[in-house]
Amino acid sequence: MPVWNFGQPMNGIVQVAYTTDDIRRDMDRFTRQLGIGPWFLFEGFEFQWCRFRGDETSLGIDLAMGFNGHMMFELIEQTCDSPSPYRETVEKRGHGFHHWARTCPQGEYDSICEAYAADGFELALEAAVTVGGRAAYVDTYDTLGGMIELIEMTPEVEELFAMIHHESRLWDGSDPVRRLGPPQ
Repeated sequence: MPVWNFGQPMNGIVQVAYTTDDIRRDMDRFTRQLGIGPWFLFEGFEFQWCRFRGDETSLGIDLAMGFNGHMMFELIEQTCDSPSPYRETVEKRGHGFHHWARTCPQGEYDSICEAYAADGFELALEAAVTVGGRAAYVDTYDTLGGMIELIEMTPEVEELFAMIHHESRLWDGSDPVRRLGPPQ
């Protein structure tokens, strides 16, 4: 089975994500209780464009990614009042599990999104990120209890994920949070 440079299977689940109202507190909890780390924190995560339920939106989030083994974990804190898939989930059940992420080989992203839509699932969020590539949240909340994120795996995204995975393999427990992204 072909795998990405960070060890997860192509077209497979590579990430489990959670919303939080305090990303720094939860990075610490997930490290202490689950052994995840180090975390790579993107404060003021930037989108090239973003649509929520078909409407253009401006969405402010901080996010942190870290590995345990080959599985990536993500924490997301929304920093604005805009409607979003994160707010929808929090309103339904509070903070916690939000989505699984599935990678899509470059060139297959559009057809995978279309296949979910053909099966009756709405794309709750579509966006392009500044690191390269696109992402979408498929609203599978009613059938799976969470959403599925589809990540277009460009070389830049794979390089980022591989770097975070590599750092986790070398991690000695020190420097548990590494900051990425624009200065605040």
